[in-house]
Amino acid sequence: MGAQERRRMLEEMLAETPEDRELCYALAMEDVSAGDVEGAVRRFRALTEVNPPHVPAFLMAGQLLQKLGRTNEAIAILRTGVQAAAKQNNQHAQGEMQGLLDSLE
Repeated sequence: MGAQERRRMLEEMLAETPEDRELCYALAMEDVSAGDVEGAVRRFRALTEVNPPHVPAFLMAGQLLQKLGRTNEAIAILRTGVQAAAKQNNQHAQGEMQGLLDSLE
């Protein structure tokens, strides 16, 4: 399956179930693969604002913001992500984000 076909399929599924966070995350990853970093950041940020937030989206947004040279934004989203991961008892994600955060501060 090609990238365009995969993207179209994800968009169709998401139109049917717009609250599906995994589909939103997969579409954001498609943005990354297509080189649409700004689009990916927007999608990841949206996933961090749902309740409960999608914890892996914080790390992806932080990594992309770092690559864009937007270090202060990366630090802010990672700090929030560390807290969200702790609340959700996701120690693995918490550790990954804390490691990246430590390297940026």
